[in-house]
Amino acid sequence: MGRPTAESPADPAFTAAVSAITDAFGDPTRRRIYLFTRDSSGDDGVTVAQVAAEVGVHPNVARHHLDKLAAGGYVEVVARAAGPAATVDRRAGRPSKRYVAVDHATFEAGVPVRSDDVVLALLGRALDRLPGHEAEAMAEEVGATYGRAMAAGLTGDAVAAGQRSLRSAMQAVADALTAHGFAAHTASGSAGLRIINEHCPFGTVATDHPVICAVDRGMVRGMLAVLHGGGDVEVATEASKARGDTFCATAI
Repeated sequence: MGRPTAESPADPAFTAAVSAITDAFGDPTRRRIYLFTRDSSGDDGVTVAQVAAEVGVHPNVARHHLDKLAAGGYVEVVARAAGPAATVDRRAGRPSKRYVAVDHATFEAGVPVRSDDVVLALLGRALDRLPGHEAEAMAEEVGATYGRAMAAGLTGDAVAAGQRSLRSAMQAVADALTAHGFAAHTASGSAGLRIINEHCPFGTVATDHPVICAVDRGMVRGMLAVLHGGGDVEVATEASKARGDTFCATAI
């Protein structure tokens, strides 16, 4: 089947469904959170603290993903029973909430959520069918497109789009990547500026299909293009856990 063209556009309803699925489950951390909530919530639901501990993210990151899933109708927010955990939540200044997966929640297109790796695995296999340089270019452009969209959501703060220094923009990129499960920070040295990712949310999929690493390089490029301005910034993968390094590094 060929790609949609101007003469044969994609079905708008299908496109909308895919967009909704991608928004809800395109992030690996969010898929893990949904699956954990679905498999362990029961009648009482799970707390932000439980999700954060299970997935290994900050509670604020867990809350963000849970609220996204709730907005999409994949989980419900319920009143939680009183108890010691509720007291901890009140001390933190947060309303007491529990999250319960909606019964039989499925993708709009009718495909049930089965694995947090399924989307990336399929992407990796699809890219493997292309010549190496084409696959890497496509993966990076996918990441860049997503990175530009991510950065657009960050430009409503005190610093407008294109008005950050490179260092400030890189810090914003590192923070955004951390929120997506990369555990990222900035670093500088004789070779220049870098963004270091201590954790890879792509997991074994990236090991099996290292071309996936081009996606996070593209995300960095796309975010910097919006936040720092002046067009695309030259980026390069300096280290990759998928290729045996102890961390991933994107050089600027």
